[in-house]
Amino acid sequence: MSLIRDLAEQIVHAHRKEDLCIPIQSFSLDTPPPTIDNEHAADHYELAGTLAAIEMGFIEADAKVLGRAWSRMVYQDGGFNPSIWPCRPENFNLLPWIRNINPKAFPECPKRLGLYAVLPNSDWVKRMVDAEVPTVQLRFKSTDRSQQKKEVIESVAAVKGSKTLLFINDFWEDAIEAGAYGVHLGQEDMETANLDAIRDAGLRLGLSTHGYAEMVYVDRFCPSYIAIGAIFPTPIKVMPTAPQGLGRLYKYAKLMSHYPLVAIGGIDENSIHAVSQSGVGSVAVIRAITNSDDPKSAVKRLQELMKT
Repeated sequence: MSLIRDLAEQIVHAHRKEDLCIPIQSFSLDTPPPTIDNEHAADHYELAGTLAAIEMGFIEADAKVLGRAWSRMVYQDGGFNPSIWPCRPENFNLLPWIRNINPKAFPECPKRLGLYAVLPNSDWVKRMVDAEVPTVQLRFKSTDRSQQKKEVIESVAAVKGSKTLLFINDFWEDAIEAGAYGVHLGQEDMETANLDAIRDAGLRLGLSTHGYAEMVYVDRFCPSYIAIGAIFPTPIKVMPTAPQGLGRLYKYAKLMSHYPLVAIGGIDENSIHAVSQSGVGSVAVIRAITNSDDPKSAVKRLQELMKT
C-alpha cells in the first residue's frame, strides 16, 4: 500500500496547481466515503490513480474511471509519468471514429454552436431569435401538458426561417411532433426518454454530463453534442456534483474534443472568455441574458467576449 500511496501523492503533487482539486465533502452514514476496489483493480497504477482522484475531490464514479485511465495510459505510454494527466480517448477506452460507422449515432450538429441561450419560455426564444443568438434551448418548467406543448410549438415557430437552432429540454415527444431541431436531456431523463424515437425522427440530441463517468457513459449513445457542467456555482438547478471549475473543464474538453461541446453552469460576462478558451465550441448562459436590463446588448457583449 505504501507504493500505491506514493504514486498517488506524486499525481496529486504534479497537478495540485491546475485547478483540478475540489474540497472533499464531509462524510456521514448517508454519504459514506468513496471505496477503492482492491480485488478487481488491474494493477497498482489503477489503485494509485483512483486514490489520487479521491484525494483531489473527484466523486467515487469519476475516481474509478480515472484510475482505469491512469492504468491504460501507463501501459500505452510505456511508463508512469505523474505529470501527464490522462486526456486521450484511448486512455478512457473511447473510440472517436466509431460514430462514423454506428447506425445508431444521432445526427450531427455544428461543431461550434456558439453562444447558447437557455430560456424559460417561447417569448424569450422569440427575443433571442431577433438578437440572432445561434443556439437556444427552451427549458420550460411546468406540469401543465397543454402549456408544455403550446410552448414547444410556439418556440419552433419562432425559429422558423432563421439561423437559430432550437433544442427542447425534456419534452422530447412534443419536440418530435413540432419538428424541432433537437432535444436536450439530462442524465435522469435518458432513462425514460425513447432515444430510438428521437433518432428515427431525425432530431439532434444533446446530453448533460457532470464528470468523467457520465462522459464515458453517454459516449456509447453517440449524441449530437455533449454538455459539460456545472462549471461554476449556480442557483438555477441542484447539481449532483460540486462545480467543476476551469481546470477540470479544460481536461474534459481535451478528452471529448471529437464532439461538439457545450459548457454550462454559472457562466457570465466575467468568466465566458476563459470558458470559451477551453476548447468547447459553445457556451451556455441563462442569467447573463435573462437577468440583464438589456438582453440584446448582453448577447452582443457575450459574443464579443467569446471571440477575444
